[in-house]
Amino acid sequence: MRPKNGLENPAGTVVLLQQSLQKGTEVRAAIGATHDNARLRLASQAARVVVLDWQVVEESIHWDGATDILPFPLSNGHPQVFLDAVTRAGRDALSVLLDDKSAYSSQFELNLEVASALGAVGLTFAGTRVPDSEGRTERLIGLLRESTEKQREMQRLTYLATRDELTGHLNRNALRTELQLAISRAKEENRHCAFLVASIDRLAMINDGYGFDAGEEVIVGVGERLAKSLRASDIIGRTAGNKFGVILKNCRENEIAIVAARLKRAVRDHAIDTRSGKVSATTSVGAVWLPLAAATSQEAMLRAEQALERARINGRDGFAVYAQSPQRDTARLRQMSIADDVVQALKENRLRLAYQPIINARSRKPVHYECLLRMLKPDGQEVSAGHFVPAAEQMGIVHLVDWFALETAVAQMARHGELSLGVNVSGTA
Repeated sequence: MRPKNGLENPAGTVVLLQQSLQKGTEVRAAIGATHDNARLRLASQAARVVVLDWQVVEESIHWDGATDILPFPLSNGHPQVFLDAVTRAGRDALSVLLDDKSAYSSQFELNLEVASALGAVGLTFAGTRVPDSEGRTERLIGLLRESTEKQREMQRLTYLATRDELTGHLNRNALRTELQLAISRAKEENRHCAFLVASIDRLAMINDGYGFDAGEEVIVGVGERLAKSLRASDIIGRTAGNKFGVILKNCRENEIAIVAARLKRAVRDHAIDTRSGKVSATTSVGAVWLPLAAATSQEAMLRAEQALERARINGRDGFAVYAQSPQRDTARLRQMSIADDVVQALKENRLRLAYQPIINARSRKPVHYECLLRMLKPDGQEVSAGHFVPAAEQMGIVHLVDWFALETAVAQMARHGELSLGVNVSGTA
């Protein structure tokens, strides 16, 4: 039975979405007479998707399929028409993909917004990135389709699982995974690699002087300059608020200082444009040579941070390579152990606030309470803040402790309206 166009849809029938101008015999003849491109074109038109073949090196782009879903004029020549139509956030996402330097082909899916007369149109771009022999992106082949709000949220969450939201570079966890792979491969192939941590000097002063928006623009600008100074095989990620991690594959020991100098020069030589004006920035770099100085990604990151601390001793724009110190390593391992205990205590609800009353000298009654942080060990033993907060600060997890103290104090004040509490926090909360 012939279906009625969208008016009725009983179970088992097919709704005709769009009437083709071609007769069935013409379609069958086209399929029989041509190669697989005809099949692909018919299938993509029916599925309401656009086939995109972007040859990056040749700066050409080709479209096929249901191109009428795109709210901009098409060109099978230069991809600038596409880039001009995509909003800034979309261009930033595409830039990350185009600047990827992995030597391996990969599948991707990202959300784009395209400007139109009726407002922004959401599109999903899913496909395959094809690198050349040096790891540079040579070609993007994939499908564009209209995306729903739910799809966009899923794509955002998937993206954030491995990418830093501000810069688009790998996040700390993803970079750590890549670092472990690089160390393992270096061991297998009897080669060497290196891990560098580049920290933006005096970012707090930039935030105070120019504002946090300008500070974020500086972070993005520094990340872009570092990335452009690396080889195609190297990998960059953001490891903390003002820090970037860099993996140098197949790197000789004497090359570490050369690369570090190049990275620092790329940031130092030219001011970064922000909406608050030009901002000058410098970076300090700590490095570790692998796998001799560290067997795991955790050790490598830890020792690069130790080298960074040495690089900062004489001020900004410094550089240092990790040098083994048994005493320092022992102290650092103890800090890591204590930090692990703190994280576990948070998970198991073993942090407590003790309330020390401040007594009015005349009335002899409490007028205020000072909140004192305590941690309970699994055996019930109580540990004061002085024994674990410094380690939490050194290992970068003190903000978790701060938020626990603040949330607990606020909850107590909500239950006891007249209660006055004082809470000491680190300043990073």
